[in-house]
Amino acid sequence: MKTDLLPAPLQWGDKRFHTWNYEMHEQFQNKVFKVMLDAGFTCPNRDGSIAKGGCTFCSARGSGDFAGRRRDDLVTQFNTIRDRQHLKWPNAKYIGYFQAYTNTYAPVEELREYFEVILEQPGVVGLSIATRPDCLPDDVVDYLAELNERTYLWVEMGLQTVHESTSELINRAHDTQCYLDAVEKLRKRNIRVCAHIIYGLPLETHEMMLDTGRAVAAMDVQGIKIHLLHLMRKTPMVKQYEAGLLRFLEKDEYIKLIVDTLEFLPPEMIVHRLTGDAPRDLLMGPMWSLKKWEVLNGIDNELKSRETWQGKYWRKS
Repeated sequence: MKTDLLPAPLQWGDKRFHTWNYEMHEQFQNKVFKVMLDAGFTCPNRDGSIAKGGCTFCSARGSGDFAGRRRDDLVTQFNTIRDRQHLKWPNAKYIGYFQAYTNTYAPVEELREYFEVILEQPGVVGLSIATRPDCLPDDVVDYLAELNERTYLWVEMGLQTVHESTSELINRAHDTQCYLDAVEKLRKRNIRVCAHIIYGLPLETHEMMLDTGRAVAAMDVQGIKIHLLHLMRKTPMVKQYEAGLLRFLEKDEYIKLIVDTLEFLPPEMIVHRLTGDAPRDLLMGPMWSLKKWEVLNGIDNELKSRETWQGKYWRKS
């Protein structure tokens, strides 16, 4: 085992980590943003096929609180979200992001209808499909592999934690080995995988959170999203909070956790997200998370003050 140190901290433009924006400019020589969609799916741990109630942190909209309106057809959703984001980035290209609930939890014929209509929209350069590792039967993976040959494709899966004790608390309803098996299945077809993890889950210590980050660093995944836990009203986690199982991370604590994690991520791993959003009217805490740019600037400042960068302590066998 040897330590491979990057020769300089600024490998990705003006950032000390491998940002999604940097990667999009490398891939498409253009600004690319995700258009968040709700195709009307549910989840197997909501409808009773595996469990009921959903993950305890998950909102009524299946983590798609900023996606299009479910009652609208997908093209209407796409145009609405695209036009809103075009006000900020008028010359951008788009990735259709099937975000809400579990977006492979349907027959292949139905998935094909949803995904193909978005690929037909002008300016779309790819798809990002959020799903669960237990919702990837062989025929679905075959179709995803076909898509991967035709467009720029990501499959995003929520790991959240590698600790089975936490998994039970949050009602994830699959074990970590299921996740690893799904990654292997997708990677055999050369499909890009983005792992989602959450820092701040009930009863997790600093070291437990970093254990999850280290586990992702060792996986054959090409991207990572690190979410700050948001406690939202009307979620099952409210009862866990009231029972004393959950404390809110402090902003400085979270920033340090993120930088600790970036240091051991492989430099080629694309960082899709380092914090998350929650609707102000639903958020119970931590309230500092509403100032997203303060958090992101804090991460940049911490990286600079430490003279560190993504992959500084990454070890490659």
